[in-house]
Amino acid sequence: MLRRRCRPATLLACLLVLSLSAFLSPSLAVGGTAAAGTPPAVPLTELTVVSEQVASGLRRPIAITGLPDGRMLIAEKDGTVRSYHPDTGLAAEPVLDLSDRIDTSDNERGLLGITPAPNFARTGILYVAYTSLPAGALTLARVPIGAADRTQVLLTQEHAEYGNHNGGQVAFGRDGYLYWSTGDGGHANDPYKSGQDLGTLLGKIVRIDVNRTCGTKLYCVPSGNPFVRVPGARPEIWLYGLRNPWRFSIDPVDGSLWIGDVGQGLVEEINHIRPSQGGANLGWSCREGTPVFDPQQCRPGVKYTDPVFEYDHYNDNCSVTGGVVYRGSRTPEARGTYVASDYCSTRVFAVRPKAGGGYDTATIGNFPTQPSAIDTDVHGELYVLSDLPGAMSRVRFERVQP
Repeated sequence: MLRRRCRPATLLACLLVLSLSAFLSPSLAVGGTAAAGTPPAVPLTELTVVSEQVASGLRRPIAITGLPDGRMLIAEKDGTVRSYHPDTGLAAEPVLDLSDRIDTSDNERGLLGITPAPNFARTGILYVAYTSLPAGALTLARVPIGAADRTQVLLTQEHAEYGNHNGGQVAFGRDGYLYWSTGDGGHANDPYKSGQDLGTLLGKIVRIDVNRTCGTKLYCVPSGNPFVRVPGARPEIWLYGLRNPWRFSIDPVDGSLWIGDVGQGLVEEINHIRPSQGGANLGWSCREGTPVFDPQQCRPGVKYTDPVFEYDHYNDNCSVTGGVVYRGSRTPEARGTYVASDYCSTRVFAVRPKAGGGYDTATIGNFPTQPSAIDTDVHGELYVLSDLPGAMSRVRFERVQP
């Protein structure tokens, strides 16, 4: 620590500097960071969430993303994309309709993910993930908004036998690369043992460069991907050992991934992966969360990355809906707090890294029925979708007594 020596004539000024330095100490800030004028983080037990419905009449809304112009795009499971603006509400007609190419034959198939290109304001390009006709293949594509006939398929993964565990989140990282999540192939018990198999894209998070083309591919594999030079491995893989990473997000401040991975029947888990942890093995199907699930899939000497938060299926819990890190301005005391939920119980879970290591966690209220996706608008403020009720709600934090 820097020690200042003060002459008597400047003692008062020096004490003022030291007082200000203590006030702005990083240990008081959310997630171990601080900025002048930012209120200190409050304990998670002093936060709760309040939801206000702002749109209804949606048909199984499944994914949401914010646009630079203030609109929110809402993906509906059947393949349509709706637009909402806080000033004008929900637009009557879809801004994009991909339903003629999407397989919706199972409860978990359909249009699954949507995100704007970083240069969306100039190009109008969206990146989408869906299960495609005729056999439900997991599909990553790009399409200009309002021009479904100009869809370009970038990458596919066969997924024909079972209709569940499709993953489907898409998001751009701070590195400019596109990330995409896939499920393990469906059914139960990891039937293809794909979670630990680097030869398939099932049960993975993929990272690709969509700003370049390589050979016949409409993308390139970043040279820093961890399995580029591993024989038999798919070079697109960034993380593996996942069951059904239904929803993940990327913190815009530090580039880390927060992943909600749906468990089998015992444990739901949330993983936090830093940019330096490419190639991490999250355990499935050797493990479900931290408990061992299938000893035959566990290999000596393999390092598994533990979740930072897990919860069981008691008390009406059934399936984690991964969320986002709050970086908005409406409640600065909550910045740096990751918010997720459970599809059945609707409980809202808050997770926050401690400055000295480890994580604080708390349950901070409930979302509306069947939360299917959580994301933010361009200002970093939270929204949540409700699946079968077909609604979207704005979310805010409030302070409560512990």
